Amino acid sequence: MKDRQEDAEDLLDSAPRALSQMAYDRLLDQLIKREIPVGSVLQERRLAEQLEISRTPVREALNRLESEGFVTRKPGRVLVVKEFSTRELIETLHVRQIMESEAISLATPRVPEEELDAVEAQINELLAAPAPSAEDDWQVDSRLHRMIANHSGNAVLAGMIEGLRVKTYTFNLDRVPERFEIGHREHLVMIDALRRRNRDAARAAIQQHIENVKHSIILKLSSI
Repeated sequence: MKDRQEDAEDLLDSAPRALSQMAYDRLLDQLIKREIPVGSVLQERRLAEQLEISRTPVREALNRLESEGFVTRKPGRVLVVKEFSTRELIETLHVRQIMESEAISLATPRVPEEELDAVEAQINELLAAPAPSAEDDWQVDSRLHRMIANHSGNAVLAGMIEGLRVKTYTFNLDRVPERFEIGHREHLVMIDALRRRNRDAARAAIQQHIENVKHSIILKLSSI
């Protein structure tokens, strides 16, 4: 009898957490894709109606997004979508450079050959596509960087890298189209180093890749 009661309590406890996570995932996706523009006021009631859930999980999701720096609170406790400054973007990329260099160093002897084959095939397919979408570009980019982070063997490191990558998502194919082919060619260099189990070459490749991303963003923002 006690086991059944504990199971019921666990189920009731997990339902709000699942709704909060769902709200967080949906809102984060809309924020990084700019479906909710920078500067937009985020109203709990309206978002709850849109997601067809109560306000409590929406409030929890918004608090989490605020703590992660995606939204900010203005006077009067009004939440708005945050615009990342040039400095913040560059600093984020600098931290990514440090973390992903360590991740690829740890992952070099661990990434299975079949995973390298699969990602390489996706990159080549994307490069051959006549009109690749920003979403396809992001999915392939994410698969490579996530593969490396996950095979580092350090879950905390992988989680931090994923969070930082999301913050730089806005500078994807839509914003810096000139990086599309060059960036994926750099990905192929990283894959080649991983195939050869050459830790130094892999570190150098990912450091140069992120340095080039940083340089492109600086050029783009300085020309606006």
